[in-house]
This record gives sequence, structure tokens and C-alpha cells, in this order.
Amino acid sequence: MTTTLIIDHRHKARHQPQMPSACGSGCGCASAKPVVQPPSHGRVAVNGVEIDGEAIAREIQHHPAADGDAAWQAAARALVVRELLLQTAQRAGLDARPERDSAGALETAEEALFRTLLDQALDPPKPGEAECRRYYEANLHRFRTPDLIEASHILFEPSSDDAEGWRSAELEARAIAAELGDDPADFGAAAREFSACPTAQQDGSLGQLRRGELVAEVQAALDTLAEGTTARTPVRSRFGWHVLRHQRTIPGRVLPFEMVAGKIADLLEARAWTTSAASYVLQLAGQAEIEGVVIDAAAMEKLA
Repeated sequence: MTTTLIIDHRHKARHQPQMPSACGSGCGCASAKPVVQPPSHGRVAVNGVEIDGEAIAREIQHHPAADGDAAWQAAARALVVRELLLQTAQRAGLDARPERDSAGALETAEEALFRTLLDQALDPPKPGEAECRRYYEANLHRFRTPDLIEASHILFEPSSDDAEGWRSAELEARAIAAELGDDPADFGAAAREFSACPTAQQDGSLGQLRRGELVAEVQAALDTLAEGTTARTPVRSRFGWHVLRHQRTIPGRVLPFEMVAGKIADLLEARAWTTSAASYVLQLAGQAEIEGVVIDAAAMEKLA
């Protein structure tokens, strides 16, 4: 467990809402971060309990930063928060039973202890309908379904993977593209006769597609085609040469509030919980004797 998960609160995190696909932030995998060597720092302790330097060094991997000092400070703060919560839970004599999350993973004993402590200590306000509606109106773009494009193609595969094979496929594709107009029936007949793709049996139809579902070259070519038109020039991809048709675009629509109200409520509740947890930790820090790092509102924002 990385220590920053303390603030995320696993019990609440399992109820995080899944926004519609139009919410939009793209998925990108970050490359592995190089290990940051910890700088030399003084004693870090909470109420006299010292946090071992090796533990801070191990925690650094979870806190990428611009330099070693910033990474060390972030790791040390995270472990100070962990120790604060651990001491508070132990003083309260809490008995916590590990639970499984929605994926079936079992909490550690420590995670269960923190969850129990925070469940007892926090009572964030539940978002009402008015608050949910305000969020909805301010973030309509997050609740919009994606645009769809109905497209078709005629695929000419090269007979061999050498220059001659690709050149022959290109000449065939160009000849058909030059003959076709914008009539969909003519395009369908040509697809059934010439296309090497299984979609030939459906007049070359690729169905209704979202952006990103086609290879980049085909997507870029379709973006230049007006609705109801067939490309006069074929485009090459790793699969072969394509003669393309843009049948129509189906604009996305904003989902009605009633359809997403529950997801918005979950989102706002989780946000309120995180804010309450940060305030609670700040309160504990103000009552504790902390050495080596500063726990303030700015630090909590970095940990959350």
C-alpha cells in the first residue's frame, strides 16, 4: 500500500463513479520513474516516534518530484500522516476487521484500521439535488456522448509485402476510386465485388464508430470527407489500400440530468469525503508534536 492511499480512503474509493465515456480524460501509461536518491535530512518523528530513514527512502518511489529534496519531503509527509492516523486509532482502541473491495481484494489490517477510524471521525455532508444540478450545468461536456461516424471502405490487400505487391494494390484502389461517384448503392456493389475485408458482405460498412477506433491514417482521411461522399483518392494503412466513404455523422448528445444524477452525487460525496479527511488530518497534526516536516493545507493538497 502506498501511504497516500490513506487520504483516498479505500472504503469510499470503491464507490467512485464511472462517468460516461464522453467525460474525456484520455488514458496514457506513464513510463517508469527513475529511483530518486534521498537527500540527507534530519530526524522525522510524530509525538516522539521516529520514522526510519529507510522507510522514507522506500516511500519516495510513490512521490515523483522535480528533485530529490521535494520527493523526500513528500514521502516523509505521507509517512507522518500514516503515523498520525495509526497513533490516533491505537489510542481509540479500535478493532477493525479487514473487508474486501469490489474487485475482491482484501484490505490489510492497517488499511482496515484507518478506514474504521475515518468512518467514525468523518461525517461529510451529503450533496443535495440543487448541488448536483449546479455541478451538472457547469460540466455539461462531461456528460456528452461521443460523436459517431458511419463509414464504409473497400480494402485492397497487397498480393505480396514487397514494393510491387503494394503498388499493384494501390493501382487497383485508385482505379475503383476514380470510377465511383457518391452513390451508396454503387459503393456497396463495388465493396461486395472487390473488397478483401469481411465487411464486403455488408457493402463495406464499418458500422458506427467513435473517434480513435480506426487506424490513424483511415481516421485522418475520413475527417476530410463530407457526409454522403466517397473519397476520390485511396489511403494506405498497414492493412492495405482503402477506398473510403463517409456515410453520415451522428452528433453526440448531452445525457439528461436524471440519467447521471446518481453518478454526480457519488462524485460530490467522494470529493466532500476527501476534503473532510484532509481537515481531520490537519486537526490531528495541530495537536501533535511533529518533527522534520510541516503538515499544512498545502501539504495535504499534495497528498490527496
